[in-house]
Amino acid sequence: MVKVAGIRFRKAGKIYYFDPGDIDISTGEHVIVETVRGVEYGTVVLAGKEVEEEEVVQPLKKVLRLATEEDKALEVKNKEKEREAFTVCKSKIIKHGLDMKLIDCEYTFDNNKLLFYFTADGRVDFRELVKDLASVFKTRIELRQIGVRDETKMIGSIGICGRTLCCHAHLSDFHPVSIKMAKDQNLSLNPTKISGVCGRLMCCLKYEEETYKELNKNLPRIGDRVKIIESGVIAEVIKTNIIRQQVKIIIRKEDGAPEILEMKLADLELKRQGKFQQRPVKKEDVAKTEDAKASESKVKKDGKEREQRNNRSRQNKPRNNNQKQQANKTQNKKQGNKQVSKPKATEGQKQQANKPKPQNSPNKNKAQKATTTEGGQQEKKTNSNNRNRNRRPRNRNNKPKTSNDGSASKE
Repeated sequence: MVKVAGIRFRKAGKIYYFDPGDIDISTGEHVIVETVRGVEYGTVVLAGKEVEEEEVVQPLKKVLRLATEEDKALEVKNKEKEREAFTVCKSKIIKHGLDMKLIDCEYTFDNNKLLFYFTADGRVDFRELVKDLASVFKTRIELRQIGVRDETKMIGSIGICGRTLCCHAHLSDFHPVSIKMAKDQNLSLNPTKISGVCGRLMCCLKYEEETYKELNKNLPRIGDRVKIIESGVIAEVIKTNIIRQQVKIIIRKEDGAPEILEMKLADLELKRQGKFQQRPVKKEDVAKTEDAKASESKVKKDGKEREQRNNRSRQNKPRNNNQKQQANKTQNKKQGNKQVSKPKATEGQKQQANKPKPQNSPNKNKAQKATTTEGGQQEKKTNSNNRNRNRRPRNRNNKPKTSNDGSASKE
């Protein structure tokens, strides 16, 4: 456990933790601490609180000292300077024609920085404005854009309850608020009734959320069937009162005349399992459930069929040659040693088979006839020899010589 001191710098602002050290401080005192922005003047909200080390952001800054009378006078002077700076900045915004609304301004305790808070619908180019303000105030200028909730928290106002706004009075953080909280509390869903000054859902809807959740656990819902303990008559719930823990029921008589009663929850018995339904079942809900079941069964059926097809393809299709050979062997075993009968030959085919085959002469490729031409040359008539002659390469040494009279002769 670590001993810390909770310090707040603005009214209803966020609480920051510091290490008090050896300084004895109490709630409500003013102290001087060192922060990221510099030296700050704050008010002690929690004095000497012990928290776990996991909840503290390390390293913890230390409390420098208790605020003196001079420090308090300097803080009052800074507040006056802030009002003047607000007026000057507002006039500069109008001069530059910027679409922004100035909300507040703040000086650091040592006057090293001047912060301006504004709201705008979109992004604003305020570079020229910053230069102009820096030339006037001669210090570091910082502009921060905030939301509508922060704007309402800084300015403050009176709520529809007649009291000061919670965010301006005591709320340090904004908690998420949903429309479901208004439904659980049986509030009107009219936006003007459940919205605050900022235009968002009221923060006070969060206060009683846990209580309404606990009370709603025992109450029946509208449309549930209940039984009166004394008479045993079955009735239907038409309205509930969460705070009083009462329900308004309607009894259907035999003659058709309805009877409306308002009874306490202790005098009724709610059948949640088996005998009575909690609320009437609509046809649309039944149709949706049936469609969901049908689609789910269809998906399962398609998945099974796909798995079966994959199994068949794995069995019929061998992955490698070994599996192919095994598949062929199994197929041959199934067929057995059956001999396939050859087709019978016809009479024409038998006669053609009995004919003697012509014998090829050994000198088939040689020339069979030779003729003598007028020049005394011989021509070979065989086509095979002509083809062989074309393929045979010529011998340049045996090339015939040509005489003067044009006749060819061999040496």
